Amino acid sequence: MSREHLLRRLTAIFAADVAGYSRLTGMDEEGTHVRLREHLRVLIDPTIAAYRGHIVKNTGDGLLAEFNSVVDAMRCAIDVQRGMAERNSDVPANNRIEFRIGINVGDVIQDNGDIFGDGVNVAARLEAIAEPGGICVSDDAHRQLRDKLDVVFDDAGEQNLKNIGRPVRVFRVRDLAAANQRPTLALPDRPSIAVLSFQNLSADPEQEYFADGVVEDITMALSALRWLFVIARNSSFTYKGRHVDVKQVGRELGVRYVLEGSVRKAGNRIRIAGQLIDAENGAHLWTDRFEGALEDMFDLQDHVTASVISAIAPKLQVEEIRRANRKPTENLTAYDYYLRGLVKLRRTTMEANREALALFCRAIELDRGLACAYGMAAWCYVQRKARGWMIEPEQESAEATRLARKAVHLGGDDPVALSRGGYALAFVAQEFDDAAALMDRGLAVSPNLAEAWTLSAWLRVWRGESDLALEHVARAMRLSPLDPSMYGMQGAMAYAHFLASRCDVASLCAEQAMRDHPKFLLTICISAASKALAGQLEPAQKAIARALELNPDLRASTLRDLAPFRRAEDFAMFAKGLRKAGLPE
Repeated sequence: MSREHLLRRLTAIFAADVAGYSRLTGMDEEGTHVRLREHLRVLIDPTIAAYRGHIVKNTGDGLLAEFNSVVDAMRCAIDVQRGMAERNSDVPANNRIEFRIGINVGDVIQDNGDIFGDGVNVAARLEAIAEPGGICVSDDAHRQLRDKLDVVFDDAGEQNLKNIGRPVRVFRVRDLAAANQRPTLALPDRPSIAVLSFQNLSADPEQEYFADGVVEDITMALSALRWLFVIARNSSFTYKGRHVDVKQVGRELGVRYVLEGSVRKAGNRIRIAGQLIDAENGAHLWTDRFEGALEDMFDLQDHVTASVISAIAPKLQVEEIRRANRKPTENLTAYDYYLRGLVKLRRTTMEANREALALFCRAIELDRGLACAYGMAAWCYVQRKARGWMIEPEQESAEATRLARKAVHLGGDDPVALSRGGYALAFVAQEFDDAAALMDRGLAVSPNLAEAWTLSAWLRVWRGESDLALEHVARAMRLSPLDPSMYGMQGAMAYAHFLASRCDVASLCAEQAMRDHPKFLLTICISAASKALAGQLEPAQKAIARALELNPDLRASTLRDLAPFRRAEDFAMFAKGLRKAGLPE
């Protein structure tokens, strides 16, 4: 190939390998290979993809990747090392797979899917001198990282790297554990608690959904108490399956109390055990166990909830506790289908959506008064519309509206029915005033329900109330600071800033949302519109191309199906941005 045909570009290079790989394979060749492959599949590859990186090649005991941004490369490296530390927490020190990572910024040659050049070589040599579990960066990378991340570097001075003709100034991340720590959140001005996932002690692993459902009910019952600040289930469950220090949980979630426990279901018997811990000092405030027949499950949950509240606030009247514990149904079979539907719905795929809807409908068949099942069934159709999955839009929209109206009619004091059903009436039927009243009622019933605040923020976006939308997003984020569905909150923020003509801020919020969920059509569209109106046409066009990949039928003429703005001027600005980005008519 002639020199003039070589393609060169500037990129951030990320090199990683396993420290002591030869020693590990000597001890257990097949086991090391299997464990490394699992680390790559579960942690490394998805993390690189999440930060918009690209794996150039695997090297047997490591990999070479590249990023458009050195900030993204560093964030990825920190998340990888943090994730590996967690995965190694129960592994003996001499048997751990630990990565060394080197990061450089340099000019590379691209040829046949691979990259070459001095920039790649420097990254590889930086990785070689990094400590196991550590990160080294070049001076060029450090200059671009400085003041952009809350990371402290130690200057290791100029180093003579193998086969590199000039000395390279090297910086090491000083305290990776500190860099990985999430910020400490201030305690609210009222008693605060996080209910962690309960351990499933049943013989059948498939009963995991049942244990999760028990926790969800206890969390919802606590959330109904206005004087208590309760972290959302989505954030509490980010600790599931991990050995955690409750003091760390308290700092990261900003709560005073943590509830842990276990659920054992055997035949027609159920046992719920729990312990309440003061996250400030680790003291156990209360420990108890409740056992009974399966048909008494809700009474057992009431006992757990009442005991927790009594430990936090001894003067609280038992009757108030009982009023807070609303049982969704006495039909345990129907409720079982409802719980299974919730599990399916957390997988954001078209097939999972279809399965979840079938489970909610089966729950409704068994209990015609189960308001939350109607609300979640309506929500399935909301997801279909928002993600471009509807096959027969007119018929599906009519069914969504029917289910939503039934949910809010039956669920006068059910926050799930009111919030999900109310939002469906706005998004699908465009009944904005009724939806606002219903969602406000749901928030009054359960002011700790983060998902309801998020949905309310989106409703305010469609109503053109940008300031109120941002206020409600802020409430949701504080109630669920580690929420895996944070992209939904960030998406609502992006739209709210867009409506306020802050296109640059909207674009940044959309980028954050897309990093967490690259296939969420609404955030891709607001990214395209805000970038186009800010004059960034090339990235706007790329965003539209991505949107059309996800929904080939997306057109300016059908845009209102995706974004039901109430005010004509809001819709016109959104459509203008998308047309400018290249959306077909």
